Amino acid sequence: MKRILLAVTGGIAAYKAIDLTSKLTQVGYDVRVMLTDHAQEFITPLAFQAIGRNTVYTSTFVEENPKEIQHVALGDWADAIIVAPATANTIAKLANGIADDMVTSTLLATETTKFIAPAMNVHMYENNRTQHNMATLRSDGYLFLEPGEGFLACGYVAKGRMEEPLQIVERLNQYFNEIKQLPQYKDSSFAGKRALITAGPTVEELDPVRFLSNRSSGKIGYALAESLAQRGADVTLVSGPTHLTPPKNVSVVQVQSADDMFEAVKSRFTEQDIIFKAAAVSDYAPVEMLEHKLKKQDGDLSVAFRRTPDILKYLGEHKATQYLVGFAAETQEIETYARKKLQHKNADVIIANNVGDRTIGFSSDDNDYTMYYKNGDTMPLGKHKKVELAEHILNSLETRWQ
Repeated sequence: MKRILLAVTGGIAAYKAIDLTSKLTQVGYDVRVMLTDHAQEFITPLAFQAIGRNTVYTSTFVEENPKEIQHVALGDWADAIIVAPATANTIAKLANGIADDMVTSTLLATETTKFIAPAMNVHMYENNRTQHNMATLRSDGYLFLEPGEGFLACGYVAKGRMEEPLQIVERLNQYFNEIKQLPQYKDSSFAGKRALITAGPTVEELDPVRFLSNRSSGKIGYALAESLAQRGADVTLVSGPTHLTPPKNVSVVQVQSADDMFEAVKSRFTEQDIIFKAAAVSDYAPVEMLEHKLKKQDGDLSVAFRRTPDILKYLGEHKATQYLVGFAAETQEIETYARKKLQHKNADVIIANNVGDRTIGFSSDDNDYTMYYKNGDTMPLGKHKKVELAEHILNSLETRWQ
């Protein structure tokens, strides 16, 4: 699922942005909306929230998540940004690097693809200054959705109408289809295939302030997702809580607990071609999640735990044509346990490492993997950065997994 950030500025054509949000959502885009103060003179955030089912952003000074700088995080999140309608005022500010609201601050802080859909009076549109500003933005890499001719709010029948929402959706579809067909993808066996990756830890809550988790950073799963997307795969990343920036061109499903991750994977499993089970899932969870904080008491404390779903085992038991890649984090007898896991979980390959070595693994940028294949082959990958290991893993699988 591609992620679209829609920036709505203050023109009468802002009402079209509601229809655009609806049409984008209907065809499967994940849409978030930003509104300028002037846009809110014409339309309300509630209209977009009701249609897009996402938070609507209106101010750089309202930070929804204290762990993020919102206007930076939104730009990183988006696969593409559309300014529709784009007023002459907003175009002028963007061309001159002015960042005085949520929209202009976000656009200045992102490197993602940006589309501009101008909408204004014909004389404003044809004004030399406006044309100069648009030329500046084109030279900076902005893509323009040219306005149409028709009846304008000012009474003129001329050029200046915002492009129709349906045409904007078609242009966006065309853009993403062109990306998928880039030459660097054509030789990869993953191009056009569907891949699901789990990454990071899970969090099992005991009470409102305490939980059980592990040291997994999610780095290898995120690196695999990014590399697979670059090779042309349609990638879904099911991620436990991490501090990592979601990879570009990857559909991210955020989960918390082992049960959440199991349901997210289970519901998407049958449509996949290859699955990487890289997450460090909690094997046990508290039987009861307490409604209130557990208070300190005299003596020791015993907590009852239940077994969480074995996701890799479930996938191995239910796979049809899917290729299943599992991970094994061990502290001793690495090969013995990896090969047992390969057999008992019915995986096609297990990628194992020694988490007893604190210089690699969970919180480190480095790791040292060995791949154990179902046919008995063993492939040591050596110690590398995790982003490099992701490439080595996929290079090894390119000619094997099908």
